[in-house]
Amino acid sequence: MPVEIVRHGAGTKLDSRKLKKTASEILNLLGEQRAELSVALIGNGEMRKLNARYRKKDYPTDVLSFPAATGMPGGLQLLGDVIISADKAKEQAKERGRSLDEEMTTLLIHGVLHLLGYDHERSAKDARIMGRLEEKLYRALCDRGRLQVY
Repeated sequence: MPVEIVRHGAGTKLDSRKLKKTASEILNLLGEQRAELSVALIGNGEMRKLNARYRKKDYPTDVLSFPAATGMPGGLQLLGDVIISADKAKEQAKERGRSLDEEMTTLLIHGVLHLLGYDHERSAKDARIMGRLEEKLYRALCDRGRLQVY
């Protein structure tokens, strides 16, 4: 399950290897061992532009997900791209009293679930389903030693 981490002028102090391992573990926990994923770390300026273009919201958000086309040869599944604003992640970690690793993991889980079709904005029921799965994955990562909550 290949995971590619790309930086666009942001997140230079984030450990790419750790983020890649966490993303792989999330895919493994979800039974997506043959899936491929791209994670891009960008700044608030670029994220604001993407959010305005694709969601018609002219402010930086924390995470966006862009699903890929289906039907890859060889049984591989290209899930798509998870775009994380490293700037927003740092802001939110500070506001929430979390480590940056905790916040990045939360955003990564959220983004991957969107790629798999979960959507908290469809209905209250869908929001509960997605929220429970996010919490389950977060706890599983803690239990496996992939994430240490301080």
